[in-house]
Amino acid sequence: MTAANFQSQFNKFNQILTSFAYTLTQNAEDARDLYQETAYRAFKHYKKYQPETNLKAWLMTIMKNIFINDYRRKVKNPVIFDDTTDNYFINSGKQTTLNMGTSNIMMKELTSMIEDLEDSLRVPFLMHFRGFKYQEIAEHFKLPLGTIKSRIFFARQELRSKIKAQYNQLETVYES
Repeated sequence: MTAANFQSQFNKFNQILTSFAYTLTQNAEDARDLYQETAYRAFKHYKKYQPETNLKAWLMTIMKNIFINDYRRKVKNPVIFDDTTDNYFINSGKQTTLNMGTSNIMMKELTSMIEDLEDSLRVPFLMHFRGFKYQEIAEHFKLPLGTIKSRIFFARQELRSKIKAQYNQLETVYES
């Protein structure tokens, strides 16, 4: 197929492609851009079109793929608008400070909750937390496997209730 033949065939679908572009973008300006990009790519690769196939479907597939790729690109790299003088908010990201205060406090609280557990629950729990298998812990203490699993389970239950009590108490303080 020659370029002239392709152009005459392409022109038959101008209205359909324009409508489809608007359906995808829901914006007249973006629809025109999408139509132009589709036309550009179609004419650039017109030799890849098989003359006996459906040109309308081929063009609409090109358009749909361009739209999807652009959408994914926009989602990954959102545009930030900053109306402040000297783009204060955009430029302020260069001098950020990492504040680990909240997570450090929470870790101290969790550590103290673990330390408050009975030794029979705390030690197997910490060993399991550090990566020991249940069987290894059972062999270390010379106890049945089921006993070790139960102790670790009870340690988790007790920690869960302590955490819930601690943070529900904080929520009621902030609500008043």
